[in-house]
Amino acid sequence: MKLKYSIIPILVLCVLCATCSQKDRSIPNQLTEGEIQAGWKLLFDGKTTDGWRAYNEKDVGTNWKVEDGTLTCLGKGGDLEGYIITRDQFDNFDLSLEWKISEGANSGIFYHVVEGDKYEAPYVTGPEYQLIDDVGFPHELQGWQQTGADYAMYVANEKKKLKPVGEWNTSRIVFDHGHVEHWLNGEKIGEFEAWSDDWNRRRLAGKWKDYPDYGMAKTGHIGFQNEEKRIWFRTIKIRPL
Repeated sequence: MKLKYSIIPILVLCVLCATCSQKDRSIPNQLTEGEIQAGWKLLFDGKTTDGWRAYNEKDVGTNWKVEDGTLTCLGKGGDLEGYIITRDQFDNFDLSLEWKISEGANSGIFYHVVEGDKYEAPYVTGPEYQLIDDVGFPHELQGWQQTGADYAMYVANEKKKLKPVGEWNTSRIVFDHGHVEHWLNGEKIGEFEAWSDDWNRRRLAGKWKDYPDYGMAKTGHIGFQNEEKRIWFRTIKIRPL
């Protein structure tokens, strides 16, 4: 009888631990209680495109749809078509999301994107965390073109742990009053100081020398690139800093 009663507290403890584990477990397109308390906000609910629209447009367009709990790029259009952005704008933030890519695909995550008639695409103003098939892309890639790079500005750590095509990766961008960090699958793969002398030298000497507004905005939209191949996003969340 003593043995029987001694088991009860253990059973109760097991139930409590299981309940806590369920609450803290990461589920796609959901926030844990701890994340909610820390100020995280979902940018995609897994069901609708609410909160998103095409660049320089009023609605989301036809290049993106919700598919099996993912925000999916259908791979239609070209370099100047099909970009999607948040309706809200952000200045300092911690952005995290999961993504997987199809073979040979090319995409990217933009921030501080500005709209207007004089801007043809988000990359004219918004810095880009590059997403691409490093292995299977049909053309040879330089470091500044590979996954995790601040596109055409800063390369990612060559020892980064990128998962193969078809598997989910987790990327994170931290923008904290000019200090920028790029993360991939839980490891920091690069950091730099926006608007620093080094940053300006790179901007004026390279691909962005003919785009005077590139990277200059301190507030703007978050955006994703569309370019001829499928890519999937989920658990897109942001925490203001």
